[in-house]
Amino acid sequence: MDALAPQHRAAVQDILDRLDFTFQIQTPPKQVHLATVEKLYDRPRLSAAMWRICQFVPRFYTFELPERAFTVDDLKGLHGTMTLIYKKPGYRIYIADGRVEKGRMNNPFAVGAKMVTAYRYWEGPRGLEGHLQTWTALDSSLLGFLTHPFRSYIQRRQEEFIAYIFSNIAQGSEFAESHPQEFQEPIRREGDPVAIRQFEAAFGKNGKH
Repeated sequence: MDALAPQHRAAVQDILDRLDFTFQIQTPPKQVHLATVEKLYDRPRLSAAMWRICQFVPRFYTFELPERAFTVDDLKGLHGTMTLIYKKPGYRIYIADGRVEKGRMNNPFAVGAKMVTAYRYWEGPRGLEGHLQTWTALDSSLLGFLTHPFRSYIQRRQEEFIAYIFSNIAQGSEFAESHPQEFQEPIRREGDPVAIRQFEAAFGKNGKH
């Protein structure tokens, strides 16, 4: 908390004061260097394009915003904003402000929430490993009351979804480490100039490190 800017510290404290769920996972080792992961985390638009090329679901689209933030949207009712509030090599903290529309994940009504996500990742003897921890507050006390009968279901779905997302990110990063050139033509065909520029900055114009 002491390392955060005052406005971010206040936002994190607000989530902790209204806490509904906590969650943590250890991510399995992958054969990818920390430097490659850092390149991708620093370029959300490129990462989303590579996610789609890997045919992971849902198909996410991102748009970068000022103040180290970006939107995430699957265009089917799952959307939010991620803001990077702390960063050093191998450690990032985000605040997520998201919403799942009714029925998108079999939820009986729309659910909005704010989440703090702290992610540590390091190169160990078996490859790149990580530890992810989240703190989630639903977006209103009324929603918290209404969701009380479904609380265990909501938490379980959140845990499953976060574990799935980070497993795919690790898998995609591993493939990007070994075969970055495989992404170059599909990204060019999509035609997003930002993703193209980010790819070239990360991997070179010929798709090499």
